[in-house]
Amino acid sequence: QVQLVESGGGLVQAGGSLRLSCAGSGRTFSSYVMGWFRQAPGKEREFVAAISWSGDSTVYADSVKGRFTISRDNAKNTMYLQMNTLKPEDTAVYYCAAQQRSGSSSLLDLYDHWGQGTQVTVSS
Repeated sequence: QVQLVESGGGLVQAGGSLRLSCAGSGRTFSSYVMGWFRQAPGKEREFVAAISWSGDSTVYADSVKGRFTISRDNAKNTMYLQMNTLKPEDTAVYYCAAQQRSGSSSLLDLYDHWGQGTQVTVSS
């Protein structure tokens, strides 16, 4: 079992940057594939990025490719999402999630463990 806590959200102007963190509890953090998802008001939760347990494989949604970077530090039980060149359409609650069913995956249903979310608001 792993528990996840996100931090780093906030209000930023378009074109700015934020770095989100996801801290995991437990000694098994490094065995989990980790992902970031987001949910805007009135919309379904959508995939943003995922990273393999070792960190050597990543996958991104087309909407964030080239702007966002996912990474992890297993020694610190922490995953990150560096978000650059933010746009108003990036405004959402961002969730981190963990699963052990598949390699770095965009499929929301594979993820068993979720954080509580952190709000990111990008003003125009």
